[in-house]
Amino acid sequence: MRLPTFLVKIPLLIGSLNLIMKVKERDEIYMKMALEEAEKAGQKREIPVGAVLLKGNQVLSRDHNRSIELNDPTAHAEILVLRKAGEILKNYRLNDAVMYVTAEPCPMCASAMVHARISRLVFGTLEPKFGAVESRFKLLQNSNFNHKVEVEKGVLEKECAEILKNFFRERRGNLKEVRSREFGVWRIK
Repeated sequence: MRLPTFLVKIPLLIGSLNLIMKVKERDEIYMKMALEEAEKAGQKREIPVGAVLLKGNQVLSRDHNRSIELNDPTAHAEILVLRKAGEILKNYRLNDAVMYVTAEPCPMCASAMVHARISRLVFGTLEPKFGAVESRFKLLQNSNFNHKVEVEKGVLEKECAEILKNFFRERRGNLKEVRSREFGVWRIK
């Protein structure tokens, strides 16, 4: 006796849903690690962005923004984890690696991911001023590149956005306004 088509497809659908749930749970676990890194950056008065790079089930590297600490404008969390992973693997190509980052990457970081050949980018919150994936430049949607990075956005979005909002709210609160007829309003610490 043959089963009706819809009954045959039900186990396939359930299997697909289980896989989707496992991927979502996995994404949240590693995004929480990235959030821990972002907290470290904020404690150092760096912009609180954290990143984790995963290959298979192994965390290759994790770090946070350290531009001020290292006096290096390229010391974004994403760049630092790509560098560490390249050293570990002894290869700048990071095929099949997944990047978890709390905020949408900038143009420099998105381009580095293409060059490194990561397979997937998972980020938490949009970065409306300089985001290069969705918000401003949409670099990873460019069909002219020789490598395509799969993108998942919005993982733990609320938590990722909150850490940035709190950081900038506190930073603005520590500034004092100085008014001058000649120069307008200045903010100093």
